[in-house]
Amino acid sequence: MVWYGMKEVYKKHRYQPIENYGIIGDLNTIALVGLNGSIDFMCFPDFDSPSIFAALLDADKGGRFEIRPEFLEMKTKQLYLPDTNVLLTRFLSADGVGEITDFMPVEELYSGKELIRRVTTIRGEVTYQMRCLPRFNYGRSSHQLEAISDTEVIFTSTGEDKTRLRLLSSVPLRIENGDVFAHFTLTPNQTADFLLEHIEKENHEARDFKAFITQSLFDTVNYWKNWIAQSTYRGRWMETVNRSALVLKLLTSYKYGSIIAAPTFSLPESINGKRNFDYRYTWIRDASFTIYAFIRLGYTKEAGAFMNWVEKSCFDIKGQNRLGIMYSINGKRQLKETILENLEGYKKSAPVRIGNDAYSQLQLDIYGELLDAVYLYNKYGEPISYDFWKDLESQIEWLSQNWNQPDEGIWEVRGGKQHFLYSRLLCWVALDRAIKISETRSFPLNPNWHTERDKIFNSIFTDFWSEEKQAFMQFPGSDTVDASALLMPLIRFISPKDPRWLSTLKRIEDELVSDSLVYRYRHNKAAPDGFLSREGTFSMCSFWYVECLSKSGQLAKARLYFEKMLGYANHLGLYSEQLGFEGEHLGNFPQAFTHLGLISAALNLNQQLNDSRNKDVNY
Repeated sequence: MVWYGMKEVYKKHRYQPIENYGIIGDLNTIALVGLNGSIDFMCFPDFDSPSIFAALLDADKGGRFEIRPEFLEMKTKQLYLPDTNVLLTRFLSADGVGEITDFMPVEELYSGKELIRRVTTIRGEVTYQMRCLPRFNYGRSSHQLEAISDTEVIFTSTGEDKTRLRLLSSVPLRIENGDVFAHFTLTPNQTADFLLEHIEKENHEARDFKAFITQSLFDTVNYWKNWIAQSTYRGRWMETVNRSALVLKLLTSYKYGSIIAAPTFSLPESINGKRNFDYRYTWIRDASFTIYAFIRLGYTKEAGAFMNWVEKSCFDIKGQNRLGIMYSINGKRQLKETILENLEGYKKSAPVRIGNDAYSQLQLDIYGELLDAVYLYNKYGEPISYDFWKDLESQIEWLSQNWNQPDEGIWEVRGGKQHFLYSRLLCWVALDRAIKISETRSFPLNPNWHTERDKIFNSIFTDFWSEEKQAFMQFPGSDTVDASALLMPLIRFISPKDPRWLSTLKRIEDELVSDSLVYRYRHNKAAPDGFLSREGTFSMCSFWYVECLSKSGQLAKARLYFEKMLGYANHLGLYSEQLGFEGEHLGNFPQAFTHLGLISAALNLNQQLNDSRNKDVNY
């Protein structure tokens, strides 16, 4: 079959820019939908399931689900229905206008795991082509195809995953070489519907197909509008903050309460580089930061679900005395890293990795992030239980005796352990917040915690401060700063106007900041991270920088840089992990870290601008 009007375009543009995608999801998984109407990435039925569509990582062998009109020339636009995760992709041509509505009914409303695509013609008589090319088990398994009728087919993976998918359509389908195609014409207000679902039971409940699509669309729109209406934020940049909140919600598991770092794996941090990792897991650090954002927006239910996950999953693993840095969404700790040799990688950026060997690393900072989240949840959500406290107590006790160890740190270096400033800071946070929780709730605590907390505090000022550089350095004796130091005033370790902090901020600006963009560290000076390839600027660090500026009273500069950072979002307000040298998005997409950093910076800057002490300044 000839893919009408696309042959030469496809050869020239095998990969869309990462920023060309929107996302939809059902609180089980997420799909990436391109501006060209193609779903090029989706793991199904769960976040960490094998992919069924991964053209984003191999245009030829990854698989895709594409719908597009037969226009020779057209413009495309994407937008979300306001305050929802229902995505519209619009095709505009002199010959007509077509539109795809993509969404996934959320599990809270529907038990099935379903992807729905509704095609509508807005103007003219438009002919469309659809092709559904699933490639099971990361493209490693073949599949069988069974035609139930001319509008229903079943895909069955022949690999170890045994995944079964049902594709239902309101227009006739055609099978060709194990894939499914459709060719149809719609006039204004006519629709064609496609539903792809995961088969978990043999019996298939009969239903009015069109009516189900219409009702589930209505219910899904209402679900998201009702959810975002619960946000307590009413300040500046509300639409931007709401979009970031909607992204974070999509990254949460309704079934487990866990929160993933990003829905993709192995999108490169630099083209042809080696920094390609799997982010479809729950990092204690990332999830705890996400909980901060949810709590500050008034979403204590999501915070409570994560706390339950922590209590049930992380502290109930036999033979593990220490909290792991990351887990699968259901609490599995072993996440062995594997390279998929069969996929060429995004723009041939190999290797393509699944799993993540960082799970075995020592990262002492995770205790601080978790205890800070627990402290906030106990204060603004629900009081934690005594049993949960006892579980936490054993972890804090271990930390009080081991905080002085070298570790791999927040950046998960693979070049050897080091005594990192950030890890030391968050060890202080862990003990400080544990003491505050115990005092608030009158929980018994080891008096040694006070002693160890103060030792850590003094250690940071004596071991990490450089008189020569007038800054807190990445590790003792190092010659460079690290952007993670930007959290020092944000975690209330030091005053944002303390002279030592202001000189550290100046050093960070001199070494790591370019306008509003911030690098994590300088590779030629920092602790070796195990990789030689370069990377872009880290967007989360940019939002930390904005928050530091606002807290230090530099409000005009903070607002300018914050609003400039908003200009680096894609057309839907989404961010990946990093920005390249030409402003392109790099790394896994969308990333929780960036969006929660945006929320925190927006809330703090808005509060500072509203402060009565600043009312005489024209902002």
